[in-house]
Amino acid sequence: MPPEFALTQDAVDDATQVVAVRGEIDLFTAPELKAALGEAIEGGKTRVVVDLEETTFLDSTALGVLIGTVKRLRSRDGRLTIVNVDQNIAKTFEITGLDQIFTIRASRDEAVSALDEEEAPAS
Repeated sequence: MPPEFALTQDAVDDATQVVAVRGEIDLFTAPELKAALGEAIEGGKTRVVVDLEETTFLDSTALGVLIGTVKRLRSRDGRLTIVNVDQNIAKTFEITGLDQIFTIRASRDEAVSALDEEEAPAS
């Protein structure tokens, strides 16, 4: 039996929010993810990290939510980074070409460090 769907959120700093997803993201659960991501953006977060470590499945509805989030963040000079992607989900991103749209990192720490480096002033 797949794990029950759940979201956890963690504000890393004033600009960065991590949203971790457990279980399946599908037609029934994607609206919850969309709402959480929307709240983060409306709350002023411009760097959103979606942690899929405990995600067992995502469908086209989930992909639509992630694409919509990328668009919303880009319009605010923001970034979406996806982390802890398992092999099956990575394959979905590759087949759909979304691995070219999404920034995918191995871990939360790597994602936050990369985001910090991108925003660091050039010396």
